[in-house]
Amino acid sequence: MQPIPGRPSSSTPTVDEPTEPQGPLSDKPDQAAPDVITPTGAPTGAPTAANGQQGAHLTTSQGVRLRDSDHSLKAGERGPSLLQDHHLREKITHFDHERIPERVVHARGAAAHGVFEGYGTADRLTVAGFLRKGRQTPVFTRFSTVLGSRGSADTVRDTRGFATKFYTDEGTFDLVGNNIPVFFIQDGIKFPDVIHAGKPHPDREIPQAQSAHDTFWDFVSLHTEGQAHTMWNMSDRGIPRSLRMMEGFGVHTFRLINAEGETSLVKFHWKPKLGVHSLTWEEAQLISGMDPDFHRRDLADAIEAGAYPQWELGVQVFPDTPEQTFEGIDLLDPTKIIPEELAPVQPIGLLTLDRNPTNYFAETEQVAFHPGNLPPGIDVTDDALLQARLFSYIDTQITRLGGPNFGQIPINRPHAPVNDMLRDGFHQDAVHSGVAPYKPNSLDGGCPFFAGADDHAFIDAPTKIAAEATKVRAQPASFDDHFSQVRLFWLSMTPVEQEHIIRSYTFELGKVYEQSIKERQLLALANIDPVLCSEVATGLGLPAPEPTETLTDPEPSPALSQVGKEWPVDGRIVGIVVDDDTDAGELDDLRTAIDEAGLVPLVIAPHGGNVAGTPAQRTFATSRSIEFDALLLGASPAPAPDALASRDGKAGVADRDDLDPRVVLLIEECFRQAKAIGAWGAGSDALAKAGYQAGTGIVTADSAQQTVESVLELLAAHRVWERFATSVG
Repeated sequence: MQPIPGRPSSSTPTVDEPTEPQGPLSDKPDQAAPDVITPTGAPTGAPTAANGQQGAHLTTSQGVRLRDSDHSLKAGERGPSLLQDHHLREKITHFDHERIPERVVHARGAAAHGVFEGYGTADRLTVAGFLRKGRQTPVFTRFSTVLGSRGSADTVRDTRGFATKFYTDEGTFDLVGNNIPVFFIQDGIKFPDVIHAGKPHPDREIPQAQSAHDTFWDFVSLHTEGQAHTMWNMSDRGIPRSLRMMEGFGVHTFRLINAEGETSLVKFHWKPKLGVHSLTWEEAQLISGMDPDFHRRDLADAIEAGAYPQWELGVQVFPDTPEQTFEGIDLLDPTKIIPEELAPVQPIGLLTLDRNPTNYFAETEQVAFHPGNLPPGIDVTDDALLQARLFSYIDTQITRLGGPNFGQIPINRPHAPVNDMLRDGFHQDAVHSGVAPYKPNSLDGGCPFFAGADDHAFIDAPTKIAAEATKVRAQPASFDDHFSQVRLFWLSMTPVEQEHIIRSYTFELGKVYEQSIKERQLLALANIDPVLCSEVATGLGLPAPEPTETLTDPEPSPALSQVGKEWPVDGRIVGIVVDDDTDAGELDDLRTAIDEAGLVPLVIAPHGGNVAGTPAQRTFATSRSIEFDALLLGASPAPAPDALASRDGKAGVADRDDLDPRVVLLIEECFRQAKAIGAWGAGSDALAKAGYQAGTGIVTADSAQQTVESVLELLAAHRVWERFATSVG
């Protein structure tokens, strides 16, 4: 019997990480490398493996063997990374330049212009002028997925980038974060490893924009510091409902400096005004086929419709102590959070996105962020992941954008005077005057001059490095706890959210080819929670292992859950099923009421053109449940002429002559996806014909107005959560 296709490697891996040195594995039987030919076309007769990696030990590109590639070279185990770390620089530099020309990560993106207004509440923390009360600063925000290429779908399970460029009058500030507050790794030297593991397998370039494959789970099951980020990704947070409805996090701990020179440590948070909401797994799969541009379309459409997305910027504030810990949690560990119940998020400003880009390439594609773009009053810390990013971002842009002058591209240009003494290079757009781009000089009258104490210069916080620090590749012992916060996240979820997490792990690991990798990840799940491990193991047909670490029961953090809160419904999409018998006046009043409530009504009709005096925005043939946040039924339409399985595959779901089968499908999917459903008049008959009646999240009323009022109340919770079945809890 032929082996099942999909084996990722020519060797079967073991559960334990291999420790006995051996050379590179041979190719799989279905693979063949190019013949070994000289640069001028002469055959060499050498085996094809001669072009591959050689030797059993990890080396630099010059063949020097390495003892450690997990830790950057630091001034003491808690100190900053050192510029002399040639291995870190080589590894990151090569990684930064391994894609031509799209971004190595965050290739798939959408963006918008906007304005940020400071509240003035940060004045006691920082001298950063853009945070002053009433100060308005133009911004450009780019959202993105991490793993996929530019052509991948929007609604994949992945981390999302949330990067904002503040064009302050004191220089550009880039807050470059994610929609998840923790990261896979603790040290930036591991970034190429985690991305290489998550990207498509290099032999087939599949799977695209997914973590459901062997190399990803091989890495995170061995490098268990990634379990915290993995848990967030496996939760509903991994598939946002909209870019407008996801949180953003600075991930790292930053240092703020106030007018008295006092410092505080902070973590940045973006809180969406619309709340944090997600797609169901079924919705995400349907959308990937029906509308792979769903998120970017949703963002652009909302702005075009005047439903401007808004986020409050907030900070968690911690004392800047020598230990740099808070409540026993290490603030330099990017795989850890500080629960909001311990350190509340303090709002300091409001972001409003109100303009779409004019040209995708010129703006969204060419925008270049850098976490080292900092205004006076904000500084970095010795977080080893952040330290590597300070080098990596500029290095990446030099390749992507054709040279060192990428800051002169219109979208990247600062809104503050620039006199940098940097000259020439590819794509130099400025026309520099003067003859002395050096300091000190007298030929240019001494210009440019250094800023004085009162000239709003950048402040390097005079933080102390451990006395007599030794150069080491190491990390503090506090970084070794890889499971307690993952358990905190799990225990903070409601039963329905836990059910979704179980399903995610089961699906992802079910796509893994090698049994040993599944078993190894189950060992990690056992150290998080026995119920989670047991349920996933059952789905995989494997025994649930015992934990190897002591499980603690931390106090849950309700702030981590998406369930149980109510939010504004601005910009939500409401589908209205009508037919030619629908009362035109009633439909017009209904659409007006929905529009005035800040939502977008879309009329769904049997055919295009005018129906009941209104242009049809969707037809039964072109609509699907995933477009709508709620469904209203104002008609019970008989099968339309195109309700033929040969014409529209959706019409084949039911054989009936009393109700268009595509309306039945619409109702069934909206019910399954826990969306609010309302009906009146003939629409109530359609509900009954489809086998549904008023109940959990389904309302019927005597009029369209009464129906929409009830549906709006349900929409505030995002979903009818009670409709989801769960076996957990």
